[in-house]
Amino acid sequence: MTNVILTGLPGSGKTTIGRAAAKLLGWPHVDFDTEIEHRAHASVQQIFARHGEAYFRTLEQSISREFATCTKTIMSTGGGWVTNLESVALLRQTGRIIYLRATPSRLVERLATARVRRPLLEVADPLGTLTDIYEKRRHLYELADHTIDTEVIDRKELIELVRSYAASL
Repeated sequence: MTNVILTGLPGSGKTTIGRAAAKLLGWPHVDFDTEIEHRAHASVQQIFARHGEAYFRTLEQSISREFATCTKTIMSTGGGWVTNLESVALLRQTGRIIYLRATPSRLVERLATARVRRPLLEVADPLGTLTDIYEKRRHLYELADHTIDTEVIDRKELIELVRSYAASL
């Protein structure tokens, strides 16, 4: 088992940390949402609006199956990837899952300054929405092989921690 699969709520740093750690290792990095957008020729928001969440989760499962054949790859999943237990079980066979944990209130702060458009912030109550998502998924995130609290470690240390964890596999 040589892959590292990053999971966590939107804004937890899955893509940023995954990309940087992969670069240090000389490993490929796969961002699931980016892969889906590229293949569907539509943004995640457009896919949800046009086809619904169930369709998006089917695309996500397809990506999981495809990348389950990879080795020495860091994968940044979407925030809801953990809700598809089949995808989680599939990738768990190929590597270790790391949960990048942060509180909804901290994530709303991070998302407010992010350069990427986040639909979660375009609702009337972003904190309430993210808290609700967190409460529904927390037990799934906590099934990860390893949890890193992203609120008590700075970005450079977090990248190095993921890199060293991956290198030890």
